[in-house]
Amino acid sequence: MLSLEEQLKVIRRGTVEIIPEEELIDKLKRSIPENKPLRIKQGFDPTAPDIHLGHTVCLRKLRQFQELGHQVILIIGDYTGMVGDPSGRSETRPQLTEEEINRNAQTYQEQFFRVVDESKTEVHFNGEWFSKMSFHEIMRLASHFTVARMLERDDFSIRYKEQTPISIHELFYPLMQAYDSVMINADVEIGATEQKFNLLAGRQIQEIYGQKPQVVLTMPVLVGTDGQQRMSKSLGNYIGVAESPGEIFGKVMSISDDMIYDYFELVTDVGADELTRVKKELDEKKTNPMVLKKRLGKEIVRMYWGLEEAEKACQEFERVFSKKELPEEIPVKHLQHDQAEMWVGHYLVEAGCAKSTSEVKRLIKQGGLYIDNKRVSDENLKVSPAGEKLVRLGKRRFFKIVGKVQS
Repeated sequence: MLSLEEQLKVIRRGTVEIIPEEELIDKLKRSIPENKPLRIKQGFDPTAPDIHLGHTVCLRKLRQFQELGHQVILIIGDYTGMVGDPSGRSETRPQLTEEEINRNAQTYQEQFFRVVDESKTEVHFNGEWFSKMSFHEIMRLASHFTVARMLERDDFSIRYKEQTPISIHELFYPLMQAYDSVMINADVEIGATEQKFNLLAGRQIQEIYGQKPQVVLTMPVLVGTDGQQRMSKSLGNYIGVAESPGEIFGKVMSISDDMIYDYFELVTDVGADELTRVKKELDEKKTNPMVLKKRLGKEIVRMYWGLEEAEKACQEFERVFSKKELPEEIPVKHLQHDQAEMWVGHYLVEAGCAKSTSEVKRLIKQGGLYIDNKRVSDENLKVSPAGEKLVRLGKRRFFKIVGKVQS
C-alpha cells in the first residue's frame, strides 16, 4: 500500500467533502501497517438500462480506491430501486417492476466493469437482506429515525411546504441505504453531493447497530451536455459509456468551454501534470478551446473503446464538421406509406429517426433539422415519403430515408 499522504492525495482529487476527514485518516493509519483493505461502498439503483459519464465520477473514485489496495463493494439496489431515491426530486418517482429492475441490473453490471476492476469488486443485491427481513425488524429499523429528521432534507421539506405529496415508502429510502452499510460493514461510502443526507444516515444507523460509522465521501454532480442540469438520461443531456465512439466524441465536442476542466478532472484518467497544463491553457486563453475539447474527446473515447477508435472518432468529426463533408457511414431507414404527403414530424418518427414529434418540433425551432441540406423552418412542412432523402437532426445525427408510396 502507498503511504498515508500518497493515499490522501489520490482520495482528495475531485472530492467535495470527506466527512469527517480525521476519521478517514484514522482508518487509513490502521489499514496501511496491517495491509488490511478498507471496505469502500457505493450503491446504484438500476432505474434505467445504461450508465453514463455522470455515474463514472463515483465509479472512477472506486477504481482509485482499488488501485490503493482497498476492497470495493457495489450494492445493486433491486429493493431500493423499487422505492426510488427521493434525492433532488420534486415529486414521487414512478415505481418500477421487479422485472424492469432485474433487466436494468444486468446491463449495469456489464457496464460497471468498464470502469472498476471486476476481480477486485464484491457485488451484492440489497434484496439479499431486505427480502428476508421480518416486519418486526423493519419496525425496529424505522424506529431509529424521526419524521422531523426526515423533513430536514431539502427535497422533502420543499415538497411538504408546497403540499406536494410525499409517499410513506419514500421515507424508507435513506434507512434502506443506511442498512446496506450495516450489512456489508462499510468503512467508507461514496456518493454524489445530493446523496449527502442518505450517506450521513448510514453513519447513524451503523452506530445504532454497533458498528464504527462509515466515512462519507461526496463527489460533484456532473453537469450534462446542456451546460445547465445534472447529466441524466431522462433529460437527454447524457454521454453513455456504451455509446459508439463517434457519438461519445461528438457529444463531448458539444459541451461548453467552461466545462472542459471539470470533465478532464472528473471523468478521465489524466494525471495531475496534465490537469495543471489544461487549467493553465484555459486560464491564459492562448489555446483554442476546440483543441482542448478534441483532446478531451479522444481521452474519453480511448478509455472505453481504445486508442484506434479514439483517433477514428476525431478524424470523422473533423471531416464532417470542420470540412463539412458527410460521414462515411450513414444509417439507412426504410419507410413505406400510403400517403402522397406526410407531416414532417410523422415522417421522421415513423422512419425511426426521431423519438417523438415534440422532438422534431423542438429541432425545427432551434434550427437543427435539415432535409437534403436545406434547413427546415416550417413546423407544418409536408414531405413526400417517396424517394431518398438525406436528413440531419442536430449536429451529429445523419440518416438516409428511403421511401416508397404504397399503391
